[in-house]
Amino acid sequence: MLARMVNMGASTFHRYFKEAATLSPLQYHKRLRLYEAQRLMLAEGADAAGASLAVGHESPTQFSREYKRMFGEPPRRDIMRRR
Repeated sequence: MLARMVNMGASTFHRYFKEAATLSPLQYHKRLRLYEAQRLMLAEGADAAGASLAVGHESPTQFSREYKRMFGEPPRRDIMRRR
């Protein structure tokens, strides 16, 4: 765990992380995965199901919900608009 690597307790690490990133470590990780999935779809032509699996989502349905929540549109529509 990262907290141990920097010699902090988990709650202290979370507090400092949130102060620095304005997101909890879990929210930050989710966001990174969604941006990477978006990059895969835009740059490498991956479909939403493939991109979701590539970034570690087990459920394409859950991925689509989280993607829409973050970007405002379902993955396919968002990618088509961005192209």
